[in-house]
Amino acid sequence: MEQLARPGPIGRLRQRLASSVRLKLLALVLAPLLLGVPLLLLIVWIWGTHGYDQLLVNKVSSDLVTARQYFDRVQHSVRMDLEGFAGSQRLALALEQPPGPASETLLRSAAQAQGLDYLLLLDAQGRVLAGSATLQGSDRSALAVVHEALAGRSLQGLEVFSPHQLQALDPTLRERARLELMPTRHASPTPMQVEERGLMIQAAVPILDLEGKLRGLLEGGVLLNGNQGIVDRINTIVYQEASLPLGSQGTATLFLGDTRIATNVRLFEGRRALGTRVSQAVRHKVLEQGQVWLGSAFVVDDTYVSGYEPLFNLAGERIGMLYVGFLEAPLQTALHSALAGLFLLFLVVSGLGTLTALRWAQTIFRPLERMNRVMARIEAGEESARVGPTRSRDELGHLSRAFDHLLDSLAARRTEIQRAADELDRKVAERTAALEEANATLRRAQQQLVMNEKLTAIGELTAGVAHEINNPVAVIQGNLDLLEDILDEHAAPVQEEINIIHAQTQRIRAIVTRLLQFARPGDFAGYAEATDVNSVVADCLVLTRHNLNRADVQVITQLDASTSVEMSRGELQQVLINLIMNAMQAMPGGGTLTVSSRDQASIREDGDGSDTDDAPGVIVQVRDTGQGIAPGDMDRIFDPFFTTKKQEGTGLGLSISYAIIQRYGGRITVDSIPGEHTTFTLWLRQQARYTEQASAPMFAARFLKQGE
Repeated sequence: MEQLARPGPIGRLRQRLASSVRLKLLALVLAPLLLGVPLLLLIVWIWGTHGYDQLLVNKVSSDLVTARQYFDRVQHSVRMDLEGFAGSQRLALALEQPPGPASETLLRSAAQAQGLDYLLLLDAQGRVLAGSATLQGSDRSALAVVHEALAGRSLQGLEVFSPHQLQALDPTLRERARLELMPTRHASPTPMQVEERGLMIQAAVPILDLEGKLRGLLEGGVLLNGNQGIVDRINTIVYQEASLPLGSQGTATLFLGDTRIATNVRLFEGRRALGTRVSQAVRHKVLEQGQVWLGSAFVVDDTYVSGYEPLFNLAGERIGMLYVGFLEAPLQTALHSALAGLFLLFLVVSGLGTLTALRWAQTIFRPLERMNRVMARIEAGEESARVGPTRSRDELGHLSRAFDHLLDSLAARRTEIQRAADELDRKVAERTAALEEANATLRRAQQQLVMNEKLTAIGELTAGVAHEINNPVAVIQGNLDLLEDILDEHAAPVQEEINIIHAQTQRIRAIVTRLLQFARPGDFAGYAEATDVNSVVADCLVLTRHNLNRADVQVITQLDASTSVEMSRGELQQVLINLIMNAMQAMPGGGTLTVSSRDQASIREDGDGSDTDDAPGVIVQVRDTGQGIAPGDMDRIFDPFFTTKKQEGTGLGLSISYAIIQRYGGRITVDSIPGEHTTFTLWLRQQARYTEQASAPMFAARFLKQGE
């Protein structure tokens, strides 16, 4: 007889799958884990890396905008200083005398006071009268800034000065501007060995008499070559402490052409990378094409997430670049560590899922095997009815053939089958009831999970917003410091307002901290002290008096409290200012604001009266005669991000106020009649009782009490 060919490995596997339900179930269970998980990990890696890179590009783009704004402000301040000196009495008196040593002394003193590297006095035709012996009598009317000043308009901008021009102004300027070029990897080839040109912030302003006629000009400038103060200040403003991951560091640089003339990029032993050059790719895009570079770039000897933008002179020519950036390696390390942890977690979960799936698969094929064995034991009886032949060779096919044998005994065993059916119905009913109860429990758990996810999302959003506030606050503080330096003694008439701005900037920082406290309350612990409520109310009214006067709001105070409360003074001030500003906004046509305080013998922790004690405290009420709160909004006013001021409010003020007061064991209630008044009542304890609070008072409505 001819011998049959033996099947190969794939053929044998197909035969085993065709004859076993067990193997089919295992294949169905393991295929998603063995094929889907690796694909999912690959997608996560690609998506995570791309998203993280885009996030870094967005950050350096924002950093570049901040740096440019500050650099523009520096240029503007040079012109403003010159305008102030041009209108000074000292200069007016000096112009009454012929140019001489006194004029030279005055110009040197003014240049030193304003941080200028040169200062020239020109006549009404643009010729040099004083400031440089070398340039005495020379005509500078062809310069762009001088030309504008001769027309009666002040102007400032960037200009490149040749070595000859620097020498004519002051020999020391030429020496300061001189930089030896250092070999730099990836830079474009150049025959130059030394950069002797100077990048100058140049400004010129007209000097007018009392009748508005031109008497002369002032021309001055600040040399940027080697000016480390400007780049260090840019770096301090853009990259504050803890704004970058551990190990990364921010840098800022000014370029003349493609050469670093002022930078805090380091080479070795703390030496700055002056004289090094930018990579050829960046030079081509920024200096040659005039585009902004955002992304990874090779900087001296390492890769940075970089932002470059061109600098222009007054003629619109590209003469240099402004750069900010931070080390990329620590960020990539952090990303890879996070993805590695995520992948490990995926593998662990997949392993546990495989074991669980195998156990679940056994609950399917084991009962089938038991049914097969039972039906094999009862093979006997009538042969008049058949299901018929079947080609299936697995357990289900075997079950079908066994069912043919069971049909033979169907008539004789009908009663037994009916009895078994009744028993089965009872068990099904019991099982259904148990499943319904389990489903109800599952639904409740799902609802709780959804609520927790919402609260988590609100907390993450609040933390992100609080983080983003820090950048503009830093710009405000920096510009305010610069304003004080510029005004100097002229700031005396507005010193009180400047001090208020300082105080409010610090208050903004404190509010940012409270926003983070709102997002992650477990990470913060309020500093409590014995606080005089009446003095805090008085401070709040002083801080808001300009707004109240402008809104035509009359303030009435009834401060009768004599008991101090235990809580943070700053947090109480934050709550009261929020309530006062809300009250003012509720009275757009003016009205009466009444702020009162009184002692209370017993303060309840909950607004429903379920938890009372004898702890004394203080009650503070803020009442307005405004529009009132709509009944439909009463249950939502303490919810985060709920606001009726769609174009102004953020919906966080009352939520944060509620969280602050609740943390010290107090509470807030509200009573409002639409069209008549609204009264917010603070129940403050003399001795704080610290409570565990949620990220947002989502169920604060049950604490509201009408007509306390």
